[in-house]
Amino acid sequence: MKIVLLTVGKLGRSPEAELARDYAQRATATGRALGLGPVEVVEVEARKSGKAAEAEVLGPHLAEAYVIACDEGGTARRSRDFAAHIARLRDDGVRKVVIVVGGADGLDPTILAAAREKMAFGVQTWPHALVRVMLAEQTYRACTILAGTPYHRD
Repeated sequence: MKIVLLTVGKLGRSPEAELARDYAQRATATGRALGLGPVEVVEVEARKSGKAAEAEVLGPHLAEAYVIACDEGGTARRSRDFAAHIARLRDDGVRKVVIVVGGADGLDPTILAAAREKMAFGVQTWPHALVRVMLAEQTYRACTILAGTPYHRD
């Protein structure tokens, strides 16, 4: 099952971008034997500002995918629960999961409506650059949990 971390805004060669890519590569390597991956970080940027413009550039990446929107009103899961959820989607035959991180103002209502579920990283507000890293790390952590490696400790 392919996993795409779809984000609004381009971080270039920033430390956060490098770290997110590193965790995505680790997740791909660990998840391969589990039927998970590749894991990709895809950055898009709208030519105009605003959620509607961002929705236009996000939309084409959502076709034929199980879409999870990162949203403050979403469900917060423990790492083991997130791993189990990813495994369940894979086992149910989902071929592509896209986890969407919006811009500074959040996601447009059309993207939220297209999402099968919403996910939150707790009640705090996080910088978008850090959310990418945390999302990539949690995806890697999910793969390690499913692989039975000692990376995750309860």
